[in-house]
Amino acid sequence: MDLFSVFTLCGGLAFFLYGMTVMSSGLEKMAGGKLTVLLKRMTSNPVKSLLLGAGITIAIQSSSAMTVMLVGLVNSGIMELGQTVGVIMGSNIGTTLTAWILSLAGLESDNFFLRLLKPESFSPVIALIGIMMIMVSKKEKRKDIGSIFVGFAVLMYGMELMSDSVSGLSEMPQFESMLTAFSNPVLGVLVGAVFTGIIQSSAASVGILQALSLTGSISFGVALPIIMGQNIGTCVTALLSSIGVNKNAKRVSVVHISFNLFGTVIFLVVLYGLNAFLHFEFFEQAINPFEIALCHSIFNIVTTILLLPFSKQLVRLACVVIPDREAHKAVSSSFLDERLLHSAQLALSECHQKIVEMARTSETNVSHAIQLIDHFDPEVESVIDENENKLDQYEDALGSYLLKVSSLSLTDQQNAQVSEYLHLIGDFERIGDHAVNLYEAAKEIHDKNILFSKKASRELGTMAAAVSEILSITVDSLARNDAHAATRVEPLEEVIDMLSSDIRTRHVERLKKGNCTIELGFILSDLLTNYERISDHCSNIAVQIIQTNNHTYGKHDYLTGVKNSEAPEFESMVQLYHEKYNIN
Repeated sequence: MDLFSVFTLCGGLAFFLYGMTVMSSGLEKMAGGKLTVLLKRMTSNPVKSLLLGAGITIAIQSSSAMTVMLVGLVNSGIMELGQTVGVIMGSNIGTTLTAWILSLAGLESDNFFLRLLKPESFSPVIALIGIMMIMVSKKEKRKDIGSIFVGFAVLMYGMELMSDSVSGLSEMPQFESMLTAFSNPVLGVLVGAVFTGIIQSSAASVGILQALSLTGSISFGVALPIIMGQNIGTCVTALLSSIGVNKNAKRVSVVHISFNLFGTVIFLVVLYGLNAFLHFEFFEQAINPFEIALCHSIFNIVTTILLLPFSKQLVRLACVVIPDREAHKAVSSSFLDERLLHSAQLALSECHQKIVEMARTSETNVSHAIQLIDHFDPEVESVIDENENKLDQYEDALGSYLLKVSSLSLTDQQNAQVSEYLHLIGDFERIGDHAVNLYEAAKEIHDKNILFSKKASRELGTMAAAVSEILSITVDSLARNDAHAATRVEPLEEVIDMLSSDIRTRHVERLKKGNCTIELGFILSDLLTNYERISDHCSNIAVQIIQTNNHTYGKHDYLTGVKNSEAPEFESMVQLYHEKYNIN
């Protein structure tokens, strides 16, 4: 092995890591919404969490990305620490799939069908199919599948380069002496941990070990400690991602490390303890890629079986390692954790949750303001101000976060979601502003001791009830992402417009008869304008929900469609709301 072989080894590692990144990214985009749905079904049941962790890691082919997501989810308050234990264990099992795929490189046979199973035989074809799908297909989903194929082919090409570059090592006496040193289990664990920590990929680390095993110089005694160390080294990613997060999120990385450490210690003590008495002959035998994959899987599965019953103890240990000195105080969570940007769909799901919170806050402010019109309470002013400040913070934080999401590699549907969310936060912020306007009108009514006539009060009460309902329907349809419920908004918005026109006409008639004053008219007009504007924003939001769910665009076309003969149910709903909010 010469200097050029070292260059080839480095190039092979680069191709391997790049292929792994491309393949993982494509798989993650394919998982998309399913990943979010699975995470939302998370329970405190360790077995379900275990299966979930294994499934997601198999889907995205990256235990490191899974761990970073967990840190972000705990930091943002979506998940509790106890829920992550099973996911971490399952993630360790899921990541062993890569080793099994790479083990196919060690197949040696003249049989045609067995030769087809070798990656070097079928990966060029997969690469060609992938490139054709990326270049020819117009659908984003097929392009993602093409990226997965190309990533896999590049990964396997890197594996082949690494195998070729180290093929001459078996003839080097220096390599043999180095392997003798690695037969020390503690040193083997350290080497596996350090190397994996540097490249931050246990899959790549195992792949390199499998490539070295093809020389026939790696024995079981050398490989086993390195495999155990690789599991410890992959925890570096979790450690790095836990910088600058709350204590509960830091404990996720502690759980990850302690799980792998305990598993390694148990295996070392049992395996080498028995070897001291039984002197296992297979320790000196050469190991092949298939056997490395088998050992990797056995280690992770057995460790999980042994430690799964002690999930709560692992959580307690994490709390001891990172104590909470202010246990009586609620742990503050990150508003929008950037670690969730590792998954575009997960980040968008978090944005949706925060937009729903923003919607609830604006609805609460409108409700407070409406109540103040008839029963003014000065103490509510601080609540309205606090909520208004919160809405401004939501708008700023969500807007900045969504811009970061938009810079990721997104599907057409995800791009549409980003656009929808940017419009939604603007609408809800404006609804909050109108709530403040209503509050100021209520304060003027109170300070000037203004009294509306009984008829005017009744009409304004009817209008307020209609606005409260349209806002409630809008927020609920957003929270449930219910396009069908959102179709009830536009008919009610039309009724609110008719109500506003009728109330203004009645006010003019009372003014002519001397039953009302111009000053009252200004305040009444101000109230009606803000009510109308709130219903207009509700209409915008409802149309966004409907169009995003139906993958259609163009507000004007939608409104034109529902208000003509193509949608007779629209008129029926208008009539229903007209009867419900009748001021005659």
